[in-house]
Amino acid sequence: MSVGLLAVVDDILSAALKASSKAAGVVIDDAAVTPQYVQGLSPARELPVVGKIALGSIANKFVIIIPIALLLTAFAPWVLPYLLILGGAYLCFEGAEKVLEWFGFGHGHDEKGERNENRLVWGAIRTDLILSTEIMLISLANLEQGLSIWQTLLILAVIAVLMTAVVYGAVALLVKIDDVGLKMAKHPVRKVRHTGTRIVRSMPAVFRAVSVIGTVAMLWVGGHLVLVNLGEVGVHAPADVLHGVEDLLASFGGFVVWLGGTALSAMSGLIVGLVIVGAVLGIGRMLGKRPTFDEGHRAPALDRA
Repeated sequence: MSVGLLAVVDDILSAALKASSKAAGVVIDDAAVTPQYVQGLSPARELPVVGKIALGSIANKFVIIIPIALLLTAFAPWVLPYLLILGGAYLCFEGAEKVLEWFGFGHGHDEKGERNENRLVWGAIRTDLILSTEIMLISLANLEQGLSIWQTLLILAVIAVLMTAVVYGAVALLVKIDDVGLKMAKHPVRKVRHTGTRIVRSMPAVFRAVSVIGTVAMLWVGGHLVLVNLGEVGVHAPADVLHGVEDLLASFGGFVVWLGGTALSAMSGLIVGLVIVGAVLGIGRMLGKRPTFDEGHRAPALDRA
């Protein structure tokens, strides 16, 4: 009995690792995007906020994504591409708004404090919902055929827990490594002190890099979702261009193919995002309202002008 149970557990774990391996790129994106949401918080609030986002991510996967994915796969698989297009467009909007901020086209932010922290958390959970959806759908698509509904459910549950632990464990480590460096800088051993000092001094550059990587990741994933899933609903030209570029680069090796596809997806994501930002601003002006984009709460809020 116990041997049979261990064999079942081993099969589920193996299937989960195999199915989720192709979602590794999105996992990296998720880990790169999330630290942006804790920047500017006090050190004492960083881990609690990461914990809240991680719990929200678990809820996204178990309460929303897995049940809906199983139902739609069984009864309405044609809906999934449209949902992924909407999710991709939202990521494109987030990324484009961040790029505009880099060039000085910022928007007003709400007051600091607990309310702002809640906005940061909910903004991060909304972004996680889209990234987690792609992770789970990629994993679902790579499961072996012929599995029962219960086997599929168990495997997706393992993937959900595993991916959440990996992503938010990495995020927690990243946001607290400066505190580790600060403690090392006070160590009595000279070499340890110097290492700690270098860690602390490097963290501003690390977070700037993470911010850039996270923004590019949003544009890349969002653009890729839009391009590929437009092809799934009958608009083949964008996906054909992407595949054509990848075919042209195939002779240069896999990394060059990946880089070219990523660059095209990110550029497409930026264009889509800028169009959405322009549409939001235009609609706001037509309604006599001024759209604002709160930090960590990317969905636009229309304020009275």
